[in-house]
Amino acid sequence: MAVNLLPPVAADLKPIEGVRLATASAGIKKPGRQDLVLIEIAEGSHTAAVYTRNAFCAAPVVLCREHQQQASPRYLLINSGNANAGTGDLGMQAAKRSCQAVASLTHVSAQSVLPFSTGVIGQQLPVEKIETVLPSAVADLQADNWFAAANAIMTTDTIAKAQSVECQLGGQTVTLTGIAKGAGMIRPDMATMLSYIATDAAISETVLNSFLKQSMDQSFNRITVDGDTSTNDACVLIATGKAGNAEIGSLESDDAKSFMMALNKLSRFLAEAIVRDGEGATKFIAINVHGGADAGECRQVAYTIAHSPLVKTALFASDPNWGRILAAVGRSGLDNLDLSKIDIALDDVAIVTGGQPDVDYTETKGQQVMDQSEITIHITLGRGQAEDLVWTCDFSYDYVKINAEYRT
Repeated sequence: MAVNLLPPVAADLKPIEGVRLATASAGIKKPGRQDLVLIEIAEGSHTAAVYTRNAFCAAPVVLCREHQQQASPRYLLINSGNANAGTGDLGMQAAKRSCQAVASLTHVSAQSVLPFSTGVIGQQLPVEKIETVLPSAVADLQADNWFAAANAIMTTDTIAKAQSVECQLGGQTVTLTGIAKGAGMIRPDMATMLSYIATDAAISETVLNSFLKQSMDQSFNRITVDGDTSTNDACVLIATGKAGNAEIGSLESDDAKSFMMALNKLSRFLAEAIVRDGEGATKFIAINVHGGADAGECRQVAYTIAHSPLVKTALFASDPNWGRILAAVGRSGLDNLDLSKIDIALDDVAIVTGGQPDVDYTETKGQQVMDQSEITIHITLGRGQAEDLVWTCDFSYDYVKINAEYRT
């Protein structure tokens, strides 16, 4: 079960004027499961997207990048159960064929369709199954289908991830609704996650791209489950402009700051939800590194700890074996690390002070923290004023089981 995360309530997910969604059961991996999502975007909307930095990116990622250079997106087609990654020319043909199928049914250009896939790598996409159910998906497009879409994009997720937030822009109420999937193969650049966020706010295309990148850096690029960057990661931000607010054309305006706060709130919730639902996770861990020369080296230390199998298994066991955290800091690769300035704490329990065991630390104090389902590891470097934060989870028996049996 996800760590302190409840499933979304369908009624709490607010429709976004200018966006309609549909789901269908194509039987891509398992018969009878809703595994296809179609999202329709109103003409005149602006769309921003970021994709995985994995060099072996999937065919749909390659095609999305191409299509975004050629036309304004009108439809997003998402399938779960098959990643269409590592599939060569046939995989690219399947991605193009799925876009053409949507285009033919909706009377738009194929370049106006962005395809997304998630699931098993290295297996050919059964595009004919998608083509078969697309007519029913087009007929089922509705503004209030966010809950169904959140469930249909899941793979090893145990819980759907979705939320709506509102903010005020120039006296107008603006709504943001987003969904995400991901539980394993999670590491920034971006983190196998997919996320789709829509708003009815009017935002210029240039500013929308900046909003997405800034928000990513504060949310999805701060999470890791297992250190593996997926071949298929994507995050899309849609602005339909239907709310009636004056278009946000500058990052410095009060409206821009208000919208950014709302977007960060939503993105952070979805990003944390992915970690809380990490494969086999029993604990949610924040790693906060203070006192770095810059934010980059703070993240370097945080990720070294977050990716350590020894740290993660100790967390699962609720074992206050803090030597594993100490060792991770020491091997993080920072030049000229002054050990006499290093402090380490679990929540408010000091473990290491000035590079040495804290005189007041006891195993009992450490155990009380480690028994919790949510823990913050604090690291102080004493090298500057920068700080940064990463969210991760523990490694349990179930993580191994889930991934050992993933294709069976």
